[in-house]
Amino acid sequence: MMKKITFYLITAIAFSFSKLNAQTNQMVRIAKLTIDINQIDNYKAELKEEIEKSIQQEAGVLNLYAVSQKDDPTKITILEIYADKSAYEKHVKSIHFLKYKNATANMVKSLELIEVDPLIPNLKSK
Repeated sequence: MMKKITFYLITAIAFSFSKLNAQTNQMVRIAKLTIDINQIDNYKAELKEEIEKSIQQEAGVLNLYAVSQKDDPTKITILEIYADKSAYEKHVKSIHFLKYKNATANMVKSLELIEVDPLIPNLKSK
């Protein structure tokens, strides 16, 4: 019985946080990339520059967090958090993002963009 109560409580909390995020209109996505092994250092340099400029210059870019797989550094995952959809649309039209896209076009072997709903909001930003 206690397991059922715990499950329902966790589900209710997650649902509440999901509703809170919906009210803030944040746009969150995950980008999964595979990078040409011969270009990985160049790719990381371009990505670093793009993320730094996005965070510094765009108030609507709340977070861009990139990681690579330990067992395969060509597999990059980026968590992207924007204030709202218009902040995302502004971001993809920015000079620094377009520079990154053009510079890395021949480095990226595959790209998958996944729209996600966060279950727990970023409480530190509140």
